[in-house]
Amino acid sequence: MKIALIGATGYVGSALLTEALARGHQVTAIVRNVDKLPQHAALTAHKADVYNADEVAAAVAGHDAVISAFNPGWGKPDIRQLSLDGYHAITAGVKAAGVKRYIVIGGAGSLYIAPGLQLVDTPDFPAEWKEGALGAREALNLIKGETTLDWSFVSPAILLEPGERTGKYRLGLEEPLFDGAAPAKISTADLAVAIIDELEAPKHIQRRFTAAY
Repeated sequence: MKIALIGATGYVGSALLTEALARGHQVTAIVRNVDKLPQHAALTAHKADVYNADEVAAAVAGHDAVISAFNPGWGKPDIRQLSLDGYHAITAGVKAAGVKRYIVIGGAGSLYIAPGLQLVDTPDFPAEWKEGALGAREALNLIKGETTLDWSFVSPAILLEPGERTGKYRLGLEEPLFDGAAPAKISTADLAVAIIDELEAPKHIQRRFTAAY
């Protein structure tokens, strides 16, 4: 497939780039700094401003799918608004380019830890992650209203860590997965496996899903 990958040098995006290239896909990496990308025969670097819908549309046109691993940066005080600004521009660009398949990587904060209670609203949710998690939740609420795109929204496991690729994972939908009484975890490499599996064999069109060990 021809995949446009936004945020290809980020925490999740770099793992997605490695996985997609390893499976033989053609990838256009849409990033702010092309110098951070590896060299690969199947990789095309494309510098674009993801807050500009026209630039996004030009970058993703002609691709089979767009994966957005966009994150404005956890250290930014206005991360919530930046997350939404980026989501709006990227989604508008994808639609303008006529690409139907669209996968958005969000966070675990919007998973339901109990009926009617999302993780981000619990008292112990880390304050340093809250604004970003709230932005991701708003993006999820927005994408649920998209009827013209074949979208999927990915919420990682509560514990998302660096680690080796095993190729193994479990899937869930609206609730986080657990390992006994403890929150389940997953490596960025295996989260990438789950996402590229979804791209190759879709099971969650216009749905959110999560993955963990």
